[in-house]
Amino acid sequence: MRDGHPNSPLPAPGAEMPHFVSDKPFDPRSVERLTPAQEKVYLASQLKLMWWKFKQHKVAVVCGVFLLVMYASTLISELIAPYNLHTRHVERIFSAPQAIHLFHEGSFVGPFVYGANYKLNMETLKREYTENKSDVKKVRFFCSGDAYKFWGLFDANFHFVCPPKKGTLFLFGTDRLGRDMFSRIVYGARISLTIGLLGVSISFILGIVIGGLAGYYGGWFDMIVQRMIEVLQSLPAIPLWMALASIMPSTWGPLIVYFGITIILGILDWTGLARAVRSKLLALREEDYVVAAQLMGANPKRIIGRHLVPGFMSHLIASATITIPTMVLGETALSFLGLGLRPPITSWGVLLKEAQNINVVALYPWLLLPVLPVILVILAFNFFGDGLRDAADPYK
Repeated sequence: MRDGHPNSPLPAPGAEMPHFVSDKPFDPRSVERLTPAQEKVYLASQLKLMWWKFKQHKVAVVCGVFLLVMYASTLISELIAPYNLHTRHVERIFSAPQAIHLFHEGSFVGPFVYGANYKLNMETLKREYTENKSDVKKVRFFCSGDAYKFWGLFDANFHFVCPPKKGTLFLFGTDRLGRDMFSRIVYGARISLTIGLLGVSISFILGIVIGGLAGYYGGWFDMIVQRMIEVLQSLPAIPLWMALASIMPSTWGPLIVYFGITIILGILDWTGLARAVRSKLLALREEDYVVAAQLMGANPKRIIGRHLVPGFMSHLIASATITIPTMVLGETALSFLGLGLRPPITSWGVLLKEAQNINVVALYPWLLLPVLPVILVILAFNFFGDGLRDAADPYK
């Protein structure tokens, strides 16, 4: 058969076989005419496909923006907080949150608060503050207020929002020392949120290295790693955190304790990621491109880091969004129990330690407000992780 015809004569023995491969440039669009929308999808990169899939998850997008704002606020905590972290108002101890008003006696005044009258309830011994409707105090914006040392580098006193002159602005009330709760929550976000990022960094390094080696080599090393992971996962988390945190010397400074808690959280949370990395590498190490890299002389370190780990990087990113809230909850729990961070370092867990006394909480419930950002951040990370997990496989 030649040229598609059954009666075409065959070439003579030893003669060069003719070929019918076209030497014209190949145009993939000539095979099947694509619409502009189809062409946009077919020619898009993997990262762009993931971004398009992620944008369809509206809740995840909103949570991502919320988390971005929260982490951005930690860079300028001093500017956002109306007061310095350690400013005390001894005349306004346990002051209730002040409401922001816009209208006074039917006329628009702008954001303002009323002055307060103080009275001690002799039956409950509760400090009671009532609004003085005749005392209008306008809130100031982009102003000079309490002095602070920005990131410990230089002195400044600029704030986005300041209390009125000869007045106060307690959006979330004050604590037992007369310190503004809103300002302390803003400052506490810097510690509570960054401790999760540092802890995840340590956890990822341990999980990827140990899990990667176990999945790539297998054998006795894999068996030892799996038994170690099983032992760590069988231990209850909170008592283990408490035991490790309690061995830190009381003479350590707050900064050293901060890094100690971070290392503890990172060391104890690598097991789940290590198993995920191991299972992925067990499945990928037999792929053709891995065998090709081995035949070309690539060492195991390059094969794992350059060829295997990037293959499931989207899974690692999604895992990080689940692990970070675990770190935040761990720090909050340890600090609440008095085994984590200690003053003068301020975190959400340290602030919640003030709410351990049920009698105080019954009289001054705003001391529980630091739990609100903890709940919002945990929920945001979980919804954000759901969106990333769906976007990790854009072809579904």
